[in-house]
Amino acid sequence: MKKFIETIKNIFKIEELRKRLGYTALLILIYRFGCQIVLPGIDPAMLAAFQSNSQQGLVGLLNMFSGGAFGNASIFALGVMPYISASIIIQLLGVFVPYFKKLQMEGESGRKKMNQYTRYLTILVLCIQGPAYLAGLHNQIPGQAFVAVNQLGWSNFMFNIVSTLILLGGSMFVMWLGERITDRGIGNGISLIIMIGIVARFPHAIIAEAGEKLTTTNGGLLFFIVELVAWFFVLIAAIALVQAVRRVPVQYAKRVIGNKQYGGVRQYIPLKINAAGVMPIIFAQALMLFPMLFSRWDATRGLAATLGNYTGFWYNLIFFFLVVAFTYFYTAVTVNPTYMAEDMKRNGGFIPGVKPGKKTVEFLDSIMSKVTLPGSIFLGFIAIFPAIAIIMGVNNSFASFFGGTSLLILVGVVLDTLQQVEGYLLMRHYDGLMKTGRLTGRSGM
Repeated sequence: MKKFIETIKNIFKIEELRKRLGYTALLILIYRFGCQIVLPGIDPAMLAAFQSNSQQGLVGLLNMFSGGAFGNASIFALGVMPYISASIIIQLLGVFVPYFKKLQMEGESGRKKMNQYTRYLTILVLCIQGPAYLAGLHNQIPGQAFVAVNQLGWSNFMFNIVSTLILLGGSMFVMWLGERITDRGIGNGISLIIMIGIVARFPHAIIAEAGEKLTTTNGGLLFFIVELVAWFFVLIAAIALVQAVRRVPVQYAKRVIGNKQYGGVRQYIPLKINAAGVMPIIFAQALMLFPMLFSRWDATRGLAATLGNYTGFWYNLIFFFLVVAFTYFYTAVTVNPTYMAEDMKRNGGFIPGVKPGKKTVEFLDSIMSKVTLPGSIFLGFIAIFPAIAIIMGVNNSFASFFGGTSLLILVGVVLDTLQQVEGYLLMRHYDGLMKTGRLTGRSGM
């Protein structure tokens, strides 16, 4: 405890770090304030039904990513999800489209162009998601809630146009806040905004769970303590999943004379056990909503109800295998052994005992396949653990923190942020946040 307090003091001794933390906190406060501002022309008191329906499935995921702004019909309702969707599309284009492949190879200039394309695509995604979100509002809240239509005489078309522009501007402003945090704050701006939205829901979830259990006379307090202990162990497991890496030794030559390499230094390539992050869970959750499209027909209504029950056996079994499959898919898309082998060759590096070129690519691909299997299975269990917690009697809100996207994003972003602070402390010759002076984030280093 004494070392921790001393480390906190050291953080505030570094003027640059102190300013960056203050700037980040200010922008986060602005974001959280905007999440409470309801779209103009909507009565906030009539949003209860919509808020209760925005806690499950992909809609619940959108509400989580927006920090509750989605369920509040806020001006920040769409949050950073359009930007994330655009980023994923651009990233996939970098695998299949030669032009974007070339941009990826151009370094900083290519990255700037890809960021520009991502922003343009974000606007296009917003133009699609905005009207779809407003259509959901019209279907789930009473018509009297639209004050602009009922009292000011606006048409639904005019209200939708104005609201879509507000939603577009709100999401672009949130994206700008994230970029400011990355450039002038503590870093990881977009990820930090998502994490803050998740953290904002945690106190309400744990208070609701405590209130529910403490009002139970048959061992409610004991059950609540057991839940906290179980959550702690799941948290430790998630941290292990995020940090776990397989290190591949690489020998870099200092001098090359003829065909022989002399001297040299050995380094390691950290291949992450979970290189895909939370994306497989997001893809799988989106795909699991597909059976609900068949709930309107009598012939398929029973099947849709079975596959749409997120605490049911078949839902979670299919969900588990989808997470495993998407983990392999997304890892194959984002981790390219060919680029890694070419980069090693350009820098005079090689893997001891493996010939450069095609053999190195095959070796790295084999290692990634082997380490992805346990990572994908572990990620699948993390994904379905909230459903297991609900079956065991945990409140829905608190159960979402037992796994899935909430827990993995929370753990990953916290570790990355602590790693940023760790770097500032070590540069100023202060002790780091960890006893060893090193903290491993999602980067694996």
